[in-house]
Amino acid sequence: MQTTRIMCNFDEVDTKRIENIKKNMLNPTREISLERALLYTESYKETQGQAVILRRAKAVAHILDHVQISIREGELLVGNRTIKPRSGIVSPEMDPYWIFDEIDTMDTRPQDQFHFSEENKKIYKNVLYAYWQGKCMKDFITKKIDKDIQKSIDEGVVSLNQTDKGQGHIILDFPTILKHGIKEYMDILNEHISKNPDNDFLCAALIVFEAFSRHCLRYEKLARSEAEHQGISAKRREELLYIAFMCNKLSTEKPENFQEGLQLVWLTSIAAQYESNASSMSLGRMDQYLYKLYLSSLNQGYSKETLLSYLIDFYLKTNDVVILRSQTSAKSFAGFPVGYNIALGGLDSFGRSSINELSYLFLDAYAYVKTPQPNLSVRTNELISQKFLNKTCETIRMGTGIPQLFNDEVCVPAFLTKRVTLDDARDYAIVGCVEVTIPGRTYGLHDIAMFNFLRVMELTMYSFKGDHTITYEKLYQKMKERISYYVELITRGSDIVDLGHREFAPTPFLSSLVLDCLQNGKDLTEGGARYNFSGVQGIGQANLSDSMYVLKKMVFENKEITFDEMLEAMEKNFEGKYASLQEHVINDFDKYGNDNDEIDFIAADMFKHYSTEMSKYTNIRGGQFNPGAYTVSAHIPLGEAVGATPDGRKKQEQLADGGLSPMVGRDRLGPTAVLKTVSKLDNMLMVNGSLLNLKFQPNTLNGKEGIEKFSNFLRAFTKLKIQHVQFNVQSKDTLLDAQKNPDNYRGLVVRVAGYSAFFVDLNEKIQNDIIARASHTL
Repeated sequence: MQTTRIMCNFDEVDTKRIENIKKNMLNPTREISLERALLYTESYKETQGQAVILRRAKAVAHILDHVQISIREGELLVGNRTIKPRSGIVSPEMDPYWIFDEIDTMDTRPQDQFHFSEENKKIYKNVLYAYWQGKCMKDFITKKIDKDIQKSIDEGVVSLNQTDKGQGHIILDFPTILKHGIKEYMDILNEHISKNPDNDFLCAALIVFEAFSRHCLRYEKLARSEAEHQGISAKRREELLYIAFMCNKLSTEKPENFQEGLQLVWLTSIAAQYESNASSMSLGRMDQYLYKLYLSSLNQGYSKETLLSYLIDFYLKTNDVVILRSQTSAKSFAGFPVGYNIALGGLDSFGRSSINELSYLFLDAYAYVKTPQPNLSVRTNELISQKFLNKTCETIRMGTGIPQLFNDEVCVPAFLTKRVTLDDARDYAIVGCVEVTIPGRTYGLHDIAMFNFLRVMELTMYSFKGDHTITYEKLYQKMKERISYYVELITRGSDIVDLGHREFAPTPFLSSLVLDCLQNGKDLTEGGARYNFSGVQGIGQANLSDSMYVLKKMVFENKEITFDEMLEAMEKNFEGKYASLQEHVINDFDKYGNDNDEIDFIAADMFKHYSTEMSKYTNIRGGQFNPGAYTVSAHIPLGEAVGATPDGRKKQEQLADGGLSPMVGRDRLGPTAVLKTVSKLDNMLMVNGSLLNLKFQPNTLNGKEGIEKFSNFLRAFTKLKIQHVQFNVQSKDTLLDAQKNPDNYRGLVVRVAGYSAFFVDLNEKIQNDIIARASHTL
């Protein structure tokens, strides 16, 4: 072990270096990488007959030992999933079929394209597909889905996720690995094994941890090798030697400063990615668990510019990872959302504000990168300082949609209703897009399924066709009955997916870094975590309440048309003689988002019923099903499953974006009215997360006065006890020009749903959706 400390200190942030790293990372064509899949398969062929969890562990260890590694030009932190940046990694052990079916369209599909070389296509077909067909997780899930669940999927009501890739949406216990280091963590594992030597989970976790230590040493060796290259600058040699020093030390010891802490967090995250190849391996409350190391670095003589430079490099690393999804999945998760979410601020275990100096540095660092990742989230509450709130507003003003805000006044008590302890509830963080979780203690399956409210309404309406006894009350009650029916199906379907991951994709490394798994001697998929939730998103509340209100007023109270005439107008897609009817229902009836109690109650009541029904079910790990209200970008494909609806929406048009946002263009009374509408829904029921999108004209936030108005708006959001809000601050003209001249706007980042993306990476439908959202002033 090298003991000499090699100090790498900077007087200022090197913006030229940052831009060069961004250019080298973002400009190359995204390619498909088969390396992980080939190494995984190679190991699996050698371990036939062994327990699945041991086979998984040995496969991950084989990857960590043999995957190609590189150090990007100019970077200060190391660790990459692939040699080439932003490559898509396939997981045929989960589902080889969609890749086989789409192998020739990856380059040209509408969203999230990847180059699949002809050579790799042959290897995939002849080696990977040939081995995994008939023995993958998808086969298991497909066989378990019964006809009723399948019918609900075919009807467009139920959408089951995570059937074709590893399960992410989790935050590791980073504070503990930082506290102990790798060697001491392996000692802890050995101690557990000594008491329970036949426990396959514990043995599997140790296998991966030993490989993780060796993986760190591989980077030490590479950094030393590159430092010896002829012609390398003295400055770069010093940086590489410091990288070598860090990686050698971290292979066994715990970090002692901020740089080492960031490096260990990133290498741990990359190891988890090799195991799961999943989205949303989020990062938790970094300003809290790295704060002592930050202070230690300052005491060791490092400049703030040096620490800021390392943090900027960490941010850039989070953009080097992208997730390969099927064409169908890419519609719902468009723009490569990876889910490296970082929560800032919030409360400590005593209920006091936990904002610190590092919280500000995290916002400062983002100003240098302005990239889609990391997905920063600020936790706000009644105690938030005006200074930090203003800093948050100034960061939002940059126009990338980052950070988003979460309300402690909702999230903490909501977790208490789910039997989470007060200390743990106050420590909540955000995983993925907007899913709230207890970091390092939860296996929440936060994105296991989606529930299409509007499709339920459509099916319910057509079931009454020709029934002249129909009343609004009958329709409303039948709607609730149908929700109850489909909730039972979606929970059963979710359990099958959950079981598929248990049987085919246990995660011993990930599990060992979630509290209580080691003590329980169980993998996450077996229910080893402290908290075991399953999260199902309810989508389409705004369209549902708008439609039900139109039916109530127009059909049943005013009797302008009959119920069957409305059905006929819907069947005709509001065309021909029904075109004027569409204009009437859109323009002459109030809509969700405009502070109308009657409409807003429909949304609140239906979601409460949905939540109540969901809470009746327990998943296979013994945890509760938690409802959520967010769409990611699924409001586009879910809208394609629904015909024309009474709110004036045409066949296959998008649903309202976000989850709690009004239908595009229907929020006519300004942003405060939107807040008041959303506040009438019981936000505490949305334990799995919710999403409210708002769009502001850029000049609204100009100057000191603009920031003051905006910060007051955010304090109103907090007082109204709304769980979440996020913002796009881009002009319509800029977005339209970016559509016409994409090469001029390669760096333009916008808010899509619970995540941001490069605008030019989005397909035209999603671009149009963002452009069409109502743009507000204060």
